[in-house]
Amino acid sequence: MARPRKPKLARRRLRKLIEAAVVDCYTEDEQHGGFLVMLQDHVACPFRALVAGEEVEVRGFDWDGTPQGIVAICRRKGRTFRVNATALEWTTRPPVGAEWFDAYRAWLKGNW
Repeated sequence: MARPRKPKLARRRLRKLIEAAVVDCYTEDEQHGGFLVMLQDHVACPFRALVAGEEVEVRGFDWDGTPQGIVAICRRKGRTFRVNATALEWTTRPPVGAEWFDAYRAWLKGNW
């Protein structure tokens, strides 16, 4: 079954977000850094999300230069851990700025 295409306006918006994140970046590392800045600046933390079906509190974002990409800094039951930001699922409604996750996922797939 073919995957439904995103409406043109939504694809256009994603492209604008991606372009804003990578505008002055020359390497892939710099592009990850551009997205990290956008997530830090535009996503309202803390917020609740699911990781592997478990609810966590997302407190922020980081990138340590590994191929894993940007990680979310999460807390659950008094413990802090890091998980790939693309693994986050929303518990109810997405946090403010969640469109940056869509843009980051699209950029990772080269689908923009």
